[in-house]
Amino acid sequence: MSFRERLIQIHACRGVTWVLLKKFLDFDPTLKRVITLRKDELERYFSMKPKQLLTFIDDLKNNENIVEHYRNNDIHVVTIFDSDYPNLLKEIYDPPWVLYCKGDVSLLSNKRKLSVIGTRDPSRNGLLSLEKIVLPLIHDNWVIVSGLAVGIDGRAHTLSIMNNGKTIAVLGSGFNHIYPHCHRNLASDIASKQLLISEFSPNTPPTKWNFPLRNRIISGLSRGTLVVEARKKSGSLITADLALQQGREVFAVPGSILDDRSEGTHWLIQQGAMLTKCSDDVLNEL
Repeated sequence: MSFRERLIQIHACRGVTWVLLKKFLDFDPTLKRVITLRKDELERYFSMKPKQLLTFIDDLKNNENIVEHYRNNDIHVVTIFDSDYPNLLKEIYDPPWVLYCKGDVSLLSNKRKLSVIGTRDPSRNGLLSLEKIVLPLIHDNWVIVSGLAVGIDGRAHTLSIMNNGKTIAVLGSGFNHIYPHCHRNLASDIASKQLLISEFSPNTPPTKWNFPLRNRIISGLSRGTLVVEARKKSGSLITADLALQQGREVFAVPGSILDDRSEGTHWLIQQGAMLTKCSDDVLNEL
């Protein structure tokens, strides 16, 4: 078994977090020893709890042929040590060790990527603003990255597909638990002709802890993040903040001062985000 196969085998085990996998790699960069450690050794070296230990040991055994299983199910696995791992994502503070991919993996290496995020209940003006800014970028061969959520995310993906563009959807769950359920058909379309990715193994259900982790990938894949309508306390602002921490550009679309869906974007502009009214505002900065 190669190092890459061992990494994928371990990553697919339930309860293996980013931090725990880092501890494994620091302890044993080849991972050869980690997969042979006894229960008492795992507990001593990594402070794993009894239930976590039993699950890990059981999963490790069941995952011996996991690479072949993924291959048979058209799941392309990209590890941080692979040449096709996206360079921009590798630059962030805590890049995912593994990306599970369905679709056109070459999109990962495309340098012209823009992340597009926003509210789940956009106004008519918000949707029109999204179309005005993003459509010229799609026609200019920019890859649109988003999170498959209802609202701005889903519309950004759909605009790309309808206009022969390219899009990447980043999940907060595994492929076997598409969320939200109403976007299962959209996810299927993206997986067949575009790119669907997740850092979570296929059987991972959506949990509230997963989505902040997902957000760092949305911003980390791209040179900039466009926010179209966001309330003052929202996941979109968290993603925008992550983009700033990652040294990326943040673009915010202004809206009505009477609509609370514009409070977040107005706040971003006050904090220094680029006020964005057209595609040229994006292109001039990227």
